[in-house]
Amino acid sequence: MAFAAITYDIKPGFEAELSEIFSGFRRVRSDRVTDSSGQEAGQILATAVFIRDDTLVRVIEYQGDLDAVARHMAAQPGVREVERKLKPYLSRPRDTDTVEGFVATFRRSLLRTVAQISVRDAPPAP
Repeated sequence: MAFAAITYDIKPGFEAELSEIFSGFRRVRSDRVTDSSGQEAGQILATAVFIRDDTLVRVIEYQGDLDAVARHMAAQPGVREVERKLKPYLSRPRDTDTVEGFVATFRRSLLRTVAQISVRDAPPAP
């Protein structure tokens, strides 16, 4: 299992409005991610959103191919709706109206992973 975090550059002072957008988020239709040939390429396990000042961060716990996960998210109605509602609050526009634009923006917004530690990775106790 891995984590990815993507950033959104937002206008400060709109924490309540942004929280409201995410409070009504519709889950993706399926947590199963497929590639362009329809083969299973991963799974979205969990997501979380954090905000402070002029930065919003979405964290995604996933298994499999991150590009396939981004492509899957781009096609989800709930994700598209959130991206549309976020536009007035962004200090830097995001090209997320198409799958290709969403994936390119996802890659540009991706934070570098420094460390990932989980009890799931620990060897079983003797």
